Amino acid sequence: MERLKQMRLRRAFFLLALCGLLAAAALAAALWTGCRAVYSRYPLGGVSIGADGTITPLPQPTPEQLRMLRVLGVAGLLGWILFPVMGLAASGALFYRWKLKEPIALLLEGTRRIQAHDLDFSIPPTPPDELGQICAAFENMRRELLKTNRELWRQAEERRRLNAAFAHDLRNPITVLKGSVSLLRQNPSDEQALDRLERYTWRIEQYVEAMSSIQRLEQLPVRPETVSLSVLKTELEETARLLAPALETTVRGPEEGTAELDHGMFLTVAENLTGNAARFARERLALTLTLERDRLLLSVEDDGPGFPPELLKSGPKPFGKTGEGHFGMGLYSSALLCQKHGGGLRLENRPGSGAAALASLKINCKF
Repeated sequence: MERLKQMRLRRAFFLLALCGLLAAAALAAALWTGCRAVYSRYPLGGVSIGADGTITPLPQPTPEQLRMLRVLGVAGLLGWILFPVMGLAASGALFYRWKLKEPIALLLEGTRRIQAHDLDFSIPPTPPDELGQICAAFENMRRELLKTNRELWRQAEERRRLNAAFAHDLRNPITVLKGSVSLLRQNPSDEQALDRLERYTWRIEQYVEAMSSIQRLEQLPVRPETVSLSVLKTELEETARLLAPALETTVRGPEEGTAELDHGMFLTVAENLTGNAARFARERLALTLTLERDRLLLSVEDDGPGFPPELLKSGPKPFGKTGEGHFGMGLYSSALLCQKHGGGLRLENRPGSGAAALASLKINCKF
């Protein structure tokens, strides 16, 4: 049986048909022999001529015996016709059952599931005949379709994530621009507000240009430049004042020195962490900038309820949401930007109450 299943279709059909015909011939011969044996027991009539010329009449068959003789003759002849036909029919049925039924059922079921947009299945191995090769080709096609669908889904998810990060990271600079416009309405000669408008407009232009040329957030280029630490501290003060105007904010940082880093990435991280802390702080917000060897550290602390345990356990997700309302896009984007800059983002809760986010960026290095 197993050997037959391993044969190619043409050879298997020929072998089964030959076996069926041989079996049919044997049965027909057996039937013919049996009919002849029974036939010989009945009188046939006629005369018998002896050696001396004596003629002796033989017994004549009765009408019933004549009918039986005719039936035996017809049965013997029909056996040579019916048995080969039945043998071929049986061979075809066995051929379908042993060689065609399983692969055809697998192909039909696979086609039905693909039509239902379900690719999470597999075609089991089948004998290496022609239909087995078709099943193997079908399985390869299913795997390629699944791979293509996953790639399309991944690309769509990456585009969704990129768009969400793009929209989120523009929100804070736009808030700063709105605040600067309000200050200019109160005092049109405010040079600091004009400088801030110019800087943030240039930064948004650079960010839009960078985001329009990438397919994934991880592809965002790092463009290091030399920046004064006093400038970074001043920008942190402006960011805290514009994003958390109702809170008591403190900003600490060095007044001297420079750092080589991507200025735009730093501001994006600072704005995301400050804006996130301002949403949950009760009264106070503290920003601390420190220089440690080859890393620039930014700590943002608030006196709010702290990060949820599941966020601390699994880390920020691009579209995650917890019971306390943390959506995670800003923290996720900040963590990714810190990693791009050779650092990282650590989230923790302070004893008592309050959350702390510590961002680190590698500086004075080539990217």
